[in-house]
Amino acid sequence: MKKAYIFPGQGAQFSGMGKDLYENNDLAKELFEKANEVLGFRITDIMFEGSDEELKQTKVTQPAIFLHSVVLAKTSGDFNPDMVAGHSLGEFSALVANGTLAFEDGLKLVYQRALAMQEACEINPSGMAAILGLDDNVVEEICKEIQGEIVVAANYNCPGQLVISGSNKGIEIACEKMKEAGAKRALPLPVGGAFHSPLMEPAREKLQAAIENTVFNNPSCPVYQNVSTTGISDVSEIKNNLIAQLTAPVKWTQSVQQMVEDGATSFIECGPGKVLQGLVKKIHREADVSSI
Repeated sequence: MKKAYIFPGQGAQFSGMGKDLYENNDLAKELFEKANEVLGFRITDIMFEGSDEELKQTKVTQPAIFLHSVVLAKTSGDFNPDMVAGHSLGEFSALVANGTLAFEDGLKLVYQRALAMQEACEINPSGMAAILGLDDNVVEEICKEIQGEIVVAANYNCPGQLVISGSNKGIEIACEKMKEAGAKRALPLPVGGAFHSPLMEPAREKLQAAIENTVFNNPSCPVYQNVSTTGISDVSEIKNNLIAQLTAPVKWTQSVQQMVEDGATSFIECGPGKVLQGLVKKIHREADVSSI
């Protein structure tokens, strides 16, 4: 029996997240205040009292989810993972949790990532859509057939749920074609850009420079990365996968399947919400899922 700790990405945020931790745990309060200092603004005010609109800004959402997830892990009395993984942004939380990144370095990288992604979204107006009820290979083929527009498979969330990413026109055409092919739903998502697609290349270049100037330590346990889907402990490989992640798909389905193959029986979600627990159950029905 092995324990896998899993960390959510963008979309799991909610107003009030982390407030109980801040008020009832001294270490949590210390970490939250350190984050306010590092970021140069009181992100805790937005997390605890902000509106949904304020929380949806990429430059707020990403550090807020990272912070909530990492504080939960660091204040848990029984945090002893055999393996870790994170969905997109959650990979940074996982890398702090297993000791690869120091808390402050992880926070700085996440904030730089968020700003770079927001800038890339402004350069190329673009979006994402969730495709439900089609096999992955059908979605991939339809994306390849669309001429003159960028559309790619971006998030392999679970069987029958794949998110596509690309130009606004490309997403519009793809959604129509997916419905024609028998998709139960093809839903444009309320996000500001085409994450995990070639349109994030300007952000990837900025993040690469930041990652290459950050100290990475040997991890306490393997991290199952979105790009490779396998358990990685080699620091240079972790760095390369983290850089590639911005323009490459999030292979969550494949990562969970590999963790199960490598002995994971218990999946503990560490962060706001329960989205990942639901996805894990759809990928492997026998898995034991819970929250930290």
